[in-house]
Parts: sequence; C-alpha cells; structure tokens
Amino acid sequence: MTEHDVAEPTVSELENEGDVAADFIEGLLDIADIDGDLTLDVKQGRAYVSVEAEGDGLRLLSAPDTVQALQELTRLAVQNATGSFSRLILDVAGSRDARRTQLERLVDSAVVKLDEGASQASLPSMSSYERKLVHDIAAERGLVSESYGEGPTRHTVIRRR
Repeated sequence: MTEHDVAEPTVSELENEGDVAADFIEGLLDIADIDGDLTLDVKQGRAYVSVEAEGDGLRLLSAPDTVQALQELTRLAVQNATGSFSRLILDVAGSRDARRTQLERLVDSAVVKLDEGASQASLPSMSSYERKLVHDIAAERGLVSESYGEGPTRHTVIRRR
C-alpha cells in the first residue's frame, strides 16, 4: 500500500495526529533539555506541528536533514499510537519556510537554464513534500513540472508550457 492508497483523514483525525506528535516532540525536547513552543495546525489534508523558541535554542534541530529525520520519527510515533499512516509535517524554527526559499531559488535557476535554451531542467532528488512545493512554485511561475524516478531517486523536471 502506498501513501496514495490511504483514505483522506478527517480533520478530527489530523488534530489527533497533531496532539500525538506534540506529545512525542515535547518528550524529545525534554530529553535534550531544549525549550520550545509547539503550534498545531491542519492544512491541505495534513497535520502541521511547528516548534519555535527564542534565541538559537533550536539551531541544532533545524538543519534540513535533522528536521526530516525528526519528522520521520514523529510520523512513526503517530502511526504507532493511531494505527494509521501519517503525512504529518514538522517545522522546526522556520525550517520549512527556509527550505521553500531554497526551492524557489532552485526553480529560478532552472528557469535560467530554460531561458538559455534548455528544453527542460532536472532538479535533484527530494522528498515528496519538497516535490509538492516545487510543483506549486513551478505552477506559480507558469511552468510545467513532473516527477520521475522511484524512491530516493525521485526528482522533478521543469519545462515551459
């Protein structure tokens, strides 16, 4: 079964995912002796959990690879508690906004290649969430984007309409 075969969860189920995730993340923060404020939300059919802190207390946890790893651990904790697959999104210290900015620059670099005559531009492999952001960014810029490949090599190709 793939993530695409799973029925869309209700808002109530997503709120429950967020609560379970928040409890798990609070436990991790306590173990690491890191202060953080959690915000829960439901957007676009996903539970979102944001962790913020004053100063640079979350600096060690906000690197993209670390956020991705924490997100996967949190998803596993939610799945273990609820028995359902989770597509939860974790944001640590604005890391998701920072990543979107990086992806916007990546799409802009692809546009330069297209402007220089390339028929298409391939982007590096990335997570399904990041590919979704790339598709949204490309659409905002009037471009066509498609994902190719399987598993860890799945990537996005951008072209003009």
